[in-house]
Amino acid sequence: MPTKLHIKKGDTVKVIAGDSKNSEGTVLSVDKVKSRAIIEGINLVSKHTKPNAKNPQGGILKQEASIHVSNLELIKPAAGKSKK
Repeated sequence: MPTKLHIKKGDTVKVIAGDSKNSEGTVLSVDKVKSRAIIEGINLVSKHTKPNAKNPQGGILKQEASIHVSNLELIKPAAGKSKK
């Protein structure tokens, strides 16, 4: 059973651990079952794609990967300061 999370889609968060530490971004989606979130512009990974109708050239695309919610800190939208 998924637990209640402290963040939701559209919130502004700060990364407090990992390679993207001290970066801020907006939450694009949240996976409650795995307790992970995708943050805009944070934790970018390279994805290799074959040529297809949408991308006839194929190649390497940069896209956001999920990050565990324990590594995220909610930022109050009004004040812009950390919650703690």
